[in-house]
Amino acid sequence: MGDSDNTTTLPSVTRRQVLAGGMITFTALGIEDRALAGNAGATNTSPDPALVLWREWERAHKQTERLCRRQQRLETRLVESVGFPCATVRLSAGEDVTVHSIEALNEVLGNGPDMAALREKAEADLAAHQAHWDSAAGETGYTAALRAEREAGDRAEHLLEAFSTTPATTLAGVAGKLDAVLREGEAWEECSEFPWPQIRSALSDLVRIAQQMMPEQFFDGERMARN
Repeated sequence: MGDSDNTTTLPSVTRRQVLAGGMITFTALGIEDRALAGNAGATNTSPDPALVLWREWERAHKQTERLCRRQQRLETRLVESVGFPCATVRLSAGEDVTVHSIEALNEVLGNGPDMAALREKAEADLAAHQAHWDSAAGETGYTAALRAEREAGDRAEHLLEAFSTTPATTLAGVAGKLDAVLREGEAWEECSEFPWPQIRSALSDLVRIAQQMMPEQFFDGERMARN
């Protein structure tokens, strides 16, 4: 008898999806180091703090994506060989329900004393499968990969938060802020809905205008790309 589709709480162990494409990639614009010096004709040679921050965020963001892809590959192999931790419960009506957590098990069986024996067996099955998963995850390197990806992601998020308190002194810095928000936001949300199309458009406008105003300082030619 097949598992019921009524099961709840399939674990999401992947931290987030890695975008396959469809967004403006600010890295490919080829920002030159001299853009750090500010606008054309400016005498201030101090680096734009927003652009410096963007470069640091860009490195952390790329590292997170690399680690996320590695973690996902290991996760796929782990699921194929071990399967997500779960337990199958046969209800009184003869229906099999697969649960992936104690919370889901409680939703299915409730707390009635008539379900005590069934609940105890399901909890033991779930714990045994979880132990098998944990052991295999450690042996295959999945646990370490997941931890590394989360640490890199936390660093990228911390740097992203710093943009809100870091003033930009050049148009490149402003574009960097928009780019970071756009790429981080699109990784979590539906990128075809508000406000992402508008932000993409604003970033494209900013880059085009800046290239027209200061081609010698802002960007090294027009090398905008889409992943």
